[in-house]
Amino acid sequence: MKNKRKQVKAKVISTKEYLLLFLATIVVCGGYSGILLAAVKKNNASSPSQASLLMLGYVVFVSVTICIIVAAFQYFRLNRPIRRLQDAAQRITNGDFSVRLKPYLGTNKKNEIEILYEDFNKMAEELSTTETLKTDFISSVSHEIKTPIAIIENYASFLQSKNIDEKERSKYIKTIIQGARRLSELVNDILNMNKLEHLKIIPKEKPYSLDEQIRRCVIFSENLWSDKKITISADLNDVTISYDESLLELVWNNLISNAVKYTDAGGEINILLKKEEGYAIVSIRDNGCGMDEKTLHHIFDKFYQGDTSRSREGNGLGLSMVKKIISILDGEISVDSQLGIGSSFTIKLKI
Repeated sequence: MKNKRKQVKAKVISTKEYLLLFLATIVVCGGYSGILLAAVKKNNASSPSQASLLMLGYVVFVSVTICIIVAAFQYFRLNRPIRRLQDAAQRITNGDFSVRLKPYLGTNKKNEIEILYEDFNKMAEELSTTETLKTDFISSVSHEIKTPIAIIENYASFLQSKNIDEKERSKYIKTIIQGARRLSELVNDILNMNKLEHLKIIPKEKPYSLDEQIRRCVIFSENLWSDKKITISADLNDVTISYDESLLELVWNNLISNAVKYTDAGGEINILLKKEEGYAIVSIRDNGCGMDEKTLHHIFDKFYQGDTSRSREGNGLGLSMVKKIISILDGEISVDSQLGIGSSFTIKLKI
């Protein structure tokens, strides 16, 4: 649920400033009235025409004085700040996301314009972050796509040679297939991530057996962990939940394949499912290489891979999708990891 922004009551011209404006007008008009009264006494102006003329002059002077004072306040408190905001917005439009507006009343004073400045600065910060992420995303996607394409191109060139035997030819074909599969997985992951981020995937909730789903995911990935002779133990209680089954299947497949990826041959992966205080809690623990603090901080960032020596086994989008899916389903995900000991991912879903 989105947090509602606390409303701040503020005025462009405060009560104190209205009072100062009123006093300034009184002082100016009072001074002119004194001068006017002295002139009347001096000239003994007693005729109605003279009195009317003097009164008309007094009214005109008061009106002009008030207009000048109000215009000055409007310029310094409205026009100039709004012009600064317009100039900053124009710079944002031209692609300069570094622009920020400084407060002009001081740190302890706020009015509508100051609050607008704060909101503008927050918007500029978000746009700057989004632009950086977009640039990094394009750079990462370009790199990830180039790698399998280069592999396919190189090994396809090798196949054109007439001086290779069948064993080498078979090896090259297998490598090309792996490169094509990796490229296909990358494209699918990017499309899924785009749908998740733009909420084009609408969760379809229905009750189903969570423990049975996890068993299927373990069996589905058998070729991954059996090739590395990894032992998988599963302690799964009977749990029925009501969520989008296809979305959670992506979660379990990614977490299991990630555990296999970072677990050395002959290692262990433990999967636990239990009920606790109205929640289904799934824990997937491995005794692989683990992660340091820096990696833990970026583990859910798109295309981030802490152990680059294993980068050929994935594209760095899996955990980003896991995090996004759990967020969409209003669940919780946590990670516990120690370098050289292993990692544990825990998912908490309301039953």
